[in-house]
Amino acid sequence: MRSQRGIPVRHVKIMDNISRKITRDGIVDLGEGYERYEDVNGADAILVRASDIHGMDLGPNVRCVARSGAGYNNIPIEDCARRGIVVFNTPGGNSNAVKELVVGMILVNSRGTLGGINWVLDNAQDPDIVRDAERNKKAFVGHEAIGRKVGVVGLGAVGSKVANALVSLGLDVHGYDPYLSVEHAWQLSRSVKRVDSLDELCRDADYVSLHVPSKDDTVRMIGARQIALMHEGAMLVNYARADIIDEDAVAAALKDGRLGSLVCDFATPKTTRMPRTMITPHMGACTNEAEENCAAMAVSQMKDYLESGIIRNSVNYPDCDLGPVTSGLRIAALHDNVPNMIGQITAVLARYDANIRRMSNEAQDGSAYTLIDLDGRLDDGAVADLRPIPGIYRIRVLEPPREATRA
Repeated sequence: MRSQRGIPVRHVKIMDNISRKITRDGIVDLGEGYERYEDVNGADAILVRASDIHGMDLGPNVRCVARSGAGYNNIPIEDCARRGIVVFNTPGGNSNAVKELVVGMILVNSRGTLGGINWVLDNAQDPDIVRDAERNKKAFVGHEAIGRKVGVVGLGAVGSKVANALVSLGLDVHGYDPYLSVEHAWQLSRSVKRVDSLDELCRDADYVSLHVPSKDDTVRMIGARQIALMHEGAMLVNYARADIIDEDAVAAALKDGRLGSLVCDFATPKTTRMPRTMITPHMGACTNEAEENCAAMAVSQMKDYLESGIIRNSVNYPDCDLGPVTSGLRIAALHDNVPNMIGQITAVLARYDANIRRMSNEAQDGSAYTLIDLDGRLDDGAVADLRPIPGIYRIRVLEPPREATRA
């Protein structure tokens, strides 16, 4: 099916209220060539925010899932990879929102502010509240943050912004990230002191702020050992994922006073029973601006993939970008990361006298992605011969839009 201008019409299943600002009459405006489609079995793509799609029959036509947000534990990414479905997220789209809240919480909670606010609310009917407030304010004496050591774990899209903001406020900022990308390294202030171990970062820290994804090597990464290294009465800030901390160890440290406070974005059955906590309801990215940024980013990545096979910010396939399809044909192969896969693909193309103009192959863990630009047309038999190759998950054939062909 094509639009009036010859652009293929693609169907998108939208699972959530993605954003208010990029919608039209409450529906995400996807642009020409895209239609909202309620039946997932006929959808080419899924746009999702918070809905859990584990166990959902994604249908045979689904080529990608775009998550408006950074986390993706609501998506079966490994199953999608084996079916040749690319899963995108939007790292950095909500980073400023999280940064502002984290920095604000560090400053506010250093001063006993919540206790003071609660005292005023509890004594709102006191006719002598002005006098009594003066008498009681010393109960809420805190300390200033400037000059104190803060350890930032994870220096990606959010962590780098948090570190830079705290540096500008005059804190002594230390950062730990063994997987720091070149992009985020360039964005990081020179005043942030890079350390080589989590222990070194936690040693004598007044604040430790966590900004890492939930992975095998980060689950419960902050436990009794790390807390013991922190300055007595330190503040632990978790706006990453709930399971990054060992909740039992944190509860024990809060109870005996070794840890001064926990500030986090995750109300769990255990955190809500801990003393000296300030817990927000998973609202780190809840701003209109963050919603708009993430939604626009998710839609852009989805469209680039459907139209040109470009992958950016996938969580189950590697990045790969040959630009738009301008002439000839583009073969996009999603496949297992095994030896001789490229040889098998090119051998099939050679049998059909296909001329390869350029090619890119990238791998990520067990999955790999190959883009091949061809001159001219390709016999349908070649595509049929590519699909049965062992380890091939999906073969897509992409054509330039009619406007590009005429040009």
